[in-house]
Amino acid sequence: MDIVLLLPGQGSQKVGMGRDLFDASSAAREAFETVDHATGAPISALAFEGPADELTRTLNAQPALLAHSAAVWAMLGDAISPFVRAAAGHSLGEFSAYHVAGAFDLANAARVVRRRGELMFEAGQARRGAMSAIVGPLSQSITEICAQATSESSLVVPANFNSPEQVVISGEPAGVERASELAKAAGAKRALPLPVSGAFHSPLMDPAVAGLRAVLESAHMHDPNVPVIANVNGSAVTTAAAALPLLVQQLTAPVQWTTVMRNLADTYPDALFVELGTGSVLSGLARRIAPEVKTMSAGTLAEVEKLLELCASMGATHAH
Repeated sequence: MDIVLLLPGQGSQKVGMGRDLFDASSAAREAFETVDHATGAPISALAFEGPADELTRTLNAQPALLAHSAAVWAMLGDAISPFVRAAAGHSLGEFSAYHVAGAFDLANAARVVRRRGELMFEAGQARRGAMSAIVGPLSQSITEICAQATSESSLVVPANFNSPEQVVISGEPAGVERASELAKAAGAKRALPLPVSGAFHSPLMDPAVAGLRAVLESAHMHDPNVPVIANVNGSAVTTAAAALPLLVQQLTAPVQWTTVMRNLADTYPDALFVELGTGSVLSGLARRIAPEVKTMSAGTLAEVEKLLELCASMGATHAH
């Protein structure tokens, strides 16, 4: 059995995430405590008890999602790593992917994503931005729509190519509004404004680039144990030297998630795609992009136990 790991990104967080793992497993508890200690922030308490608006803040949501994915990995890693062939994560999730692939230890990963969240928030405060999800097939490409809206109003770009029928746009508020109108005229079913603190994955994040590069350079990255598929171009990354510039570029470049998933589905057609952490957003997108793939969520205690049983039945050693 081949396994491909999918690591969720910002937007998947919800109050109560990972609590059952923390209560049941010393390995999971240690993961959450490592993140609290490394960030100097009560990330576990926010994940378990909220309040939701505090958890949703970029600088808290990012380490909380990393902590949940890392806690699942701490419980499952020994059992499933013999089967893991590749990993990929959506935006913030790409950092979690490098952690589970052995490129960052958890404390360093937590410091990086906490700083990334702070830098993204600061860039959003310095230059107000907006994001909207465009849902449904379009008669004109989203790239053309954004170019037209930019020339007629202000800067807007495609930010996340999430599936063939869902794209997120990002930029200055007036540009995002104009592009949303143009997208509806081109057949979009909906244009949904997203509750974000900045125009992520757009040139408005430029002020965050130098700071992210600096914290990544101090994070002692290693080469990943399995290929990690890059958000920026859908390529398989096998060295820390290649990973670092791509993680920096990801701040201002669109997330090519449709390409990432198609490449994974083509390379590992018989693999089980396991979403490691909060929710099932990526499993849902996987089914829309590559309906042929098998998916499974592993975020709750029941789901983790089910995956452990599956690995045990495949002849893997049971992890405690």
